[in-house]
Amino acid sequence: MTALMNSNIGQLELVSKGKVRDIYVTPSPDHLLFVATDRISAYDVILKNGIPDKGKILTELSLFWFDKLKDIIPNHVVTCRIEDMPEVFQQHKEQLDRRSILVRKAKLFPSRPSYVDTSPPGSAWAEYQKSRTVHGIPLPDGLLESEKFPKPLFTPSTKAEQGAHDENISPERAAALIGQELYDRVSDVSIRLYTAAAEYAATRGLIIADTKFEFGLVDGQLILIDEALTPDSSRYWPQEGYAPGRNQPSFDKQYVRDWLASQGFRKGLEDGPDGQGWTMNDEVVRGTRERYLSGRDMLLK
Repeated sequence: MTALMNSNIGQLELVSKGKVRDIYVTPSPDHLLFVATDRISAYDVILKNGIPDKGKILTELSLFWFDKLKDIIPNHVVTCRIEDMPEVFQQHKEQLDRRSILVRKAKLFPSRPSYVDTSPPGSAWAEYQKSRTVHGIPLPDGLLESEKFPKPLFTPSTKAEQGAHDENISPERAAALIGQELYDRVSDVSIRLYTAAAEYAATRGLIIADTKFEFGLVDGQLILIDEALTPDSSRYWPQEGYAPGRNQPSFDKQYVRDWLASQGFRKGLEDGPDGQGWTMNDEVVRGTRERYLSGRDMLLK
């Protein structure tokens, strides 16, 4: 199997090349084409090789969640059927099928990603150990690693450009960036989306430890954009065997993060120890793909 690292639609302009998604203009000024490649990033570093079919898995899961949560908030999806897209995309069906979504173009605002945390993994756990806070928000003493918070916590962040790092920010700064009214709307809908998704995932034997949502405005209406509850943007843990006080097995890219750390990754080594980037070995590629597929199957089958 070969991973699709870069899409190529020569007739149309590539508007943006993110960590995973390539975004193209379309014949309509109101629409964009999102293409999920098989690239994978960890610690905001894009690895040199990808995970075969990863973009298709992400697209399938996003479409599932967009549809399931559409009564809470509208989303940017127009169609995922290549047959219903402009002719220029139909000419590239083999490349685009199952990994592309035609979407409504939305107005973005400075504080883009909106995280919902329910357990303190990763950087949240490091902050909690130091100050008993997450994003500056006080939490009770005595929480264990991977232990559930008393209630879901909305934690805003800024969206970094490729090669830069997302920045955790306080609720006060986020409100100052986008306005208190819009901040309150985003905070409320993020918690509602997470709660509905977590309740469904629990029926499938999964815990959603945290997730990231992104929002935009279309004619003043708040909508859900980008991706939804994928293993790239969320931590999925199996309920079976869950126990606070330690790392949890997962169906997301934590496996890649752990591998990078085991190889000596640290700040300043984003380009690899030899300056040539980071390349996963076959075992890590295969293990990551298997985890993504297993999580998908638990949710959808």
